[in-house]
Amino acid sequence: MKPTPDSDVLLRLQDWYASNCDGDWEHSAGVKIESLDNPGWTVLLDIAGTPIEGRVLDRVIVDNSEENWLHYWSDGNSIGAAGSPHRLRDALKVILDRVSEWQMEP
Repeated sequence: MKPTPDSDVLLRLQDWYASNCDGDWEHSAGVKIESLDNPGWTVLLDIAGTPIEGRVLDRVIVDNSEENWLHYWSDGNSIGAAGSPHRLRDALKVILDRVSEWQMEP
């Protein structure tokens, strides 16, 4: 799953999910996309049980304005992002880009 500027983020998400389905992982892990009440979105990818389990990323905050913000992080078990209502695509892209980087590292 190599990131490219033209990559469709939903296809990348589907590919990542399918690549981790091994008969066990998908029964206790997966992908969560939920709306927030502030308003916005949150996205979580479970990375426990995948080759990138244990990768940690301190919270990165991109606050352009109260209506245009994005945060992303990883605690080693999941990688997540939260963003304002029009940043769902950006939230997915930023965490999938990080996952791709980690997968390419030795």
